[in-house]
Amino acid sequence: MPFTANRQFKADPRMLAGAKDMYYTALDGKQILDGTAGLWCVNAGHCRKEIAEAIASQAAHLDYAPGFQLGHPLAFEAATAVAGLMPAGMDRIFFTNSGSESVDTALKIALAYHRARGEGQRTRLIGRERGYHGVGFGGISVGGISGNRKTFSGALLPSVDHLPHTHNLEKNAFSKGQPAWGAHLADELERILALHDPSTVAAVIVEPMAGSTGVLIPPQGYLERLREITAKHGILLIFDEVITAYGRLGAATASEYFGVTPDLITMAKGVSNAAVPAGAVAVKRDVHDAIINAVNGGIEFFHGYTYSAHPLAAAAILATLDIYRRDNLFARARELAPVFEKAVHGLQGARHVIDVRNIGLVAGVELSPRDGAPGARAAEVFKKCFDAGVMVRYTGDILAISPPLIINEAQIAEIFDTIGKVLKEVA
Repeated sequence: MPFTANRQFKADPRMLAGAKDMYYTALDGKQILDGTAGLWCVNAGHCRKEIAEAIASQAAHLDYAPGFQLGHPLAFEAATAVAGLMPAGMDRIFFTNSGSESVDTALKIALAYHRARGEGQRTRLIGRERGYHGVGFGGISVGGISGNRKTFSGALLPSVDHLPHTHNLEKNAFSKGQPAWGAHLADELERILALHDPSTVAAVIVEPMAGSTGVLIPPQGYLERLREITAKHGILLIFDEVITAYGRLGAATASEYFGVTPDLITMAKGVSNAAVPAGAVAVKRDVHDAIINAVNGGIEFFHGYTYSAHPLAAAAILATLDIYRRDNLFARARELAPVFEKAVHGLQGARHVIDVRNIGLVAGVELSPRDGAPGARAAEVFKKCFDAGVMVRYTGDILAISPPLIINEAQIAEIFDTIGKVLKEVA
């Protein structure tokens, strides 16, 4: 099982048998309030009829179409719909099947772009400590979570460096929204560039808000500074928005929310409400055109997947984006954010809690680790919350909460009340 303590799970399995709207149904029939939108992905709630019907209809008349040298209309309709939610000028879409594939695709696009422009020496990639960019070799190379890297360290991409992460409890504990301290950490990019020579660097990739590592929120001015430095040196800036795109922060993208436009955006998860595996990379027009126009004839970009723009995925994407628009779910998330913030910060002072941080409809609750057993306390909280009918996530000793955007105020209160009660029980 992926990212699972398999022996522990088999000794005490937690099985899900069904889902609807804000709830999972466990195998024993118990209702579990979904505080994590599955894995940050079911933004419109579970088992939406419109999405299911769109998938079924598509499967009945075109179940699969090759994407190599052939196309189907729904792929282009889905690309147009996705582009309509991206920042101005980012209207070229390359479909993938997951966030991991989107990241590796974006890294390849960056390398291809510089080569097409006659700067093939730009091969270095810069990620960030504690960054999560999926589990492809490209993604774990630029990623900065040590547990994901160490087993494969001898086979990671060369010519990769990492910015420092922005998490600092001494300066920013219990911040609401973007912390005031830390913009200067972006200036570490200038030091790294001086070390390697900026003319050798192809791209910098960061999550605007780092989710999987435990909800690390960018300091005020930090992303703006990264954009300034990369632009100055002709380096592409990639935002990994696999988690933040499609309403998580109350906007279509984190780029829109923070007012910082990168050169490429990776996405997955919420793009199809997770009903069918799907991902994509949004690319600025000039980056796309440089690659396409550099080749006189034949294939311009030697990359792609058997299931790129799969008909069922395209149908799910179109139905999902229609729900977001029709139900104003991004605006709903924005309106609920203050309620969510107040509820999560109600855990300040609770047993074991050393930090609470939030932005949009996402929060991190950091717990003090047990002596000699890092992660054990949060793992126990996760299990006890599930038993109490609320699903949360944990990474290390950090709880992450990121519910579907359809959540109501009573359900927000239930999530954090349950966490508070469980914390009183856990040693």
